[in-house]
Amino acid sequence: MKTSIVFLLCISVFPGFCQGRVVREDETGFAECNVFFPGQVPPEGFTEPFHVKICQQYNKEPRFATLYSTKDKIPLYSAFKFTKPAQSEEENWLVEPQIDDPENNLHEMVHEANIGGTVANLGANQALTSDYKGSGYERGLLNPSLLNEEDFQVATYTLTNAVPLSPALSKSWHRDIGKVVEQALTPHCSKMDHLYLLAGAIPSSVQVNGKVSVPESLWLAACCDAPEGWSLGLVKKINDENSLADLTVRELEKQLLPGVHLFKGNCGENKQNQEKREAVLQVVSEIRSGGQVEASNTQETKESGWVRRVAGIIATPFIKLLELLIYIFVELVKFVFYFLWLVVKQVVGTILDGVYSLWNGVVSYLKAISMVLISIPYDVGRVIINIFLGFLQIVQDVVSLTYRILSIPVGFILHLAAFPYHSICAIPSVLKDMATGIGGTFLLVIDATSAVLHGFYYLAGHIVKRFVPKGSSDD
Repeated sequence: MKTSIVFLLCISVFPGFCQGRVVREDETGFAECNVFFPGQVPPEGFTEPFHVKICQQYNKEPRFATLYSTKDKIPLYSAFKFTKPAQSEEENWLVEPQIDDPENNLHEMVHEANIGGTVANLGANQALTSDYKGSGYERGLLNPSLLNEEDFQVATYTLTNAVPLSPALSKSWHRDIGKVVEQALTPHCSKMDHLYLLAGAIPSSVQVNGKVSVPESLWLAACCDAPEGWSLGLVKKINDENSLADLTVRELEKQLLPGVHLFKGNCGENKQNQEKREAVLQVVSEIRSGGQVEASNTQETKESGWVRRVAGIIATPFIKLLELLIYIFVELVKFVFYFLWLVVKQVVGTILDGVYSLWNGVVSYLKAISMVLISIPYDVGRVIINIFLGFLQIVQDVVSLTYRILSIPVGFILHLAAFPYHSICAIPSVLKDMATGIGGTFLLVIDATSAVLHGFYYLAGHIVKRFVPKGSSDD
């Protein structure tokens, strides 16, 4: 049994905004991205096992659908709707890890440089940025970014939406498709949200670096699935960047794989409004003619290029001389202005210095006068206080001197009067001290005599014990 794989992709700056999953057999088409097909029915006839269906998402919203060939490593078509064009975004290319490694847990598009070694067989089933280096080809968008508003535009910069194109062809494709959609298709579809667009590529045998197939042609299929609707096909050959052939959708399908049907019921081909379709083709013809005129002008420009180069060589010395004179004149003007600036600066500086010095002098003078005026009351008060304190000191000195003069006779009289009293009162104390001294002396003599006698007794006893025999002592 064959299972189709739908990778739900997103380019989000926040983690967890996108998931990848395997579509079951009971699921059809591109899952959430079926809204980019009339009647939500994708093209039929692309049944090869290497055809991978991708629902390109951003911020959890489907932005466009892509059928990717892992054999050719290019998208076979991208289905989208026209949204409000936005300013061109900076190219920020990403790859889808699960195309090469379905078991990988990276469920969102990431920068190739940030993958490292986390994806097995990276580049086995999809193109990488390195495949384009040095090849002379650039990554051309099937779903041009210029036809999308901001969120949709960011989602277009994935390598699963890019095919190898020469720089000139890539520019021509984006220019022509942009004009066709904005000037021819959108104005003639009564409901813009019912305008379904398929941009595709037919792989060739030519490969970039032996890996990525270069398309042999690019095509655009449009279906206005609305009242007074219509459908249209356009083809641009790779070998002619200015070509833009218009044809019916059925004629376009014959140039693709056998059994391919791009739109359900051929977008009501039997009920289409031929007047609307002719109006669309008329605008497409004008765009094609304008492109051819632009190409012709480009060729004429190339042919006249050598004339301009010769004229440039002849005129170069005069131009250089004129540039030198202009340079000298500019430098002289700059020097004059610089000199005037220095003079003005010096004069103004001198004046400002004088004014500043004068101001400082006035401020210092006013400050000194203020300090003097403020100090007068203070000094007067301090003098008065000093006079009063001096007077108090004089009074204190007079009182102290008087006291000392008067204290001399009074003290003498008091000591003289107290002498008999102190003399009589001292007699008992003197007698007591004398008795105490005599008694102490007598006790001292007795203690000395007793000590001498005790010493002689101890000495005699010791001599007797030493020299008298023990036997004699017993008798």
